[in-house]
Amino acid sequence: MRLSELTGCLPFYVMKGPESDPEIVKVCHHHQDVEPGSLFTAIKGEKSDGRFYIEKAIEKGAAAVLSDTEYDLSVPLIMVKQPRHALAYIANHFYDYPSFGLNVIGVTGTNGKTTVTHMVHGVLESAGIKTGIIGTLYMKQGDRIKKSENTTPDSLLLQQTLAEFRDEGSRAAVLEASSHGLSQGRMYGCDVDIAILTNLTQDHLDYHETMEHYKCAKTLLFSQLGHTHVKNAPKFAVLNHDDPFSKEVATATSAHIITYGITSEADVYAKNIHSYSETTSFTICTPSGETDVELRFAGMFNVYNALAAAAVGFVKRIPTGVIAKGLESVSGVPGRFEIVKHNGPYTVIVDYAHTPDSLKNILQAAGEMKPNKLITVIGCGGDRDRAKRPIMAKIACEFADYAVFTSDNPRSEDPKKILRDMEKGVQGNSYISLVDRRAAIKYALKSAEAGDIIIIAGKGHEKYQLINKEKIPFDDKSVAESILNEMLIEDV
Repeated sequence: MRLSELTGCLPFYVMKGPESDPEIVKVCHHHQDVEPGSLFTAIKGEKSDGRFYIEKAIEKGAAAVLSDTEYDLSVPLIMVKQPRHALAYIANHFYDYPSFGLNVIGVTGTNGKTTVTHMVHGVLESAGIKTGIIGTLYMKQGDRIKKSENTTPDSLLLQQTLAEFRDEGSRAAVLEASSHGLSQGRMYGCDVDIAILTNLTQDHLDYHETMEHYKCAKTLLFSQLGHTHVKNAPKFAVLNHDDPFSKEVATATSAHIITYGITSEADVYAKNIHSYSETTSFTICTPSGETDVELRFAGMFNVYNALAAAAVGFVKRIPTGVIAKGLESVSGVPGRFEIVKHNGPYTVIVDYAHTPDSLKNILQAAGEMKPNKLITVIGCGGDRDRAKRPIMAKIACEFADYAVFTSDNPRSEDPKKILRDMEKGVQGNSYISLVDRRAAIKYALKSAEAGDIIIIAGKGHEKYQLINKEKIPFDDKSVAESILNEMLIEDV
């Protein structure tokens, strides 16, 4: 489309430079992605400043530039006060408002977002609703998978992906809405139909600084559902009745509210809950009926995740039996309470738990499996919330029989310093600290006896360690498998 048509979606801007109206074939904000006919949006990010690459973008063929700073350029310059907002408007317009052609379900909360999106996907697909997923693990539609750099993509990639979903026949999209993504406006212009809250506990205070700011970021998903009640396009807020933060969220949205929880006070609730080593069975109760379900997941926290997905099914008028079938179709989520297959007499589980609440949840779930001894390997990220480090360590020692503290993603911090912060939360002989993560995993596995459970927590699906500015290949599951194979050879 022509530049004038593309900028027509912006209410305020100033045009500088040559008076021309070039054809725009692409919108991008990384100069490496520029090709002839592109609109280059120069945005200042946390790690780099796109304004430094304007000339390079023009050299590669950019037909126009969008920025908040005035330059003397050889191509048209669109000047705006808030380039991130402008990019969201432009991306939405360029891809012809894709979210309005899909039923979009956004999931936010400290824990459970990835699992809930997969469970919602299972429910909708079982009902014959082709659905795409956008989140921490990937952007996926059917068998087509694209790598995900952020839990919530930037506004340009988000609109592009939603457009691909729409154009390839999807009728719905379920996406993870992170607090970073919400506060940075990555979802501006996205027409969300159903917003889900999993829970809220301490996390990301290195970025948000206070819990109040963190809460405000999460609340944005619900306040942005809109205040108009359109007859044929109702909006819904699906809230965890058992989480106190839901009361605050309820006052921030004008959408229809559906609650879920363990008690019958919720609209969608569970009863007859029975936990096993790798599964959980219970009865889902909704205003339209009840159904029994057997999840291929362990832990009470996964009952909550399933109830959130069931509430979406109820909102979409999906029969309870189909909801159960959809939940039972989800066989597992990479790095979420994922059991490492091996021939040893003990159980090894990899999990993404990296917050106090999520660590407590997985250790409690493992405890319900009645292990002989529960051992956990846990670290804390560098350049992140230092306040949670002693809390994480205390939980590890309180809910496990023995803890091995180690490196997570130390980034620019000294990993020994991170371990010292963790050690402030515990006393006694209930832990050991080993900087090298592989050595820590090996120590835990070699310490295990028949009937034990070893939880390797913190990184889950991640395939790397961030050390200084390098991404070092490291996969907890693969490392554990390698060590277990080595131990098997040693025993022969």
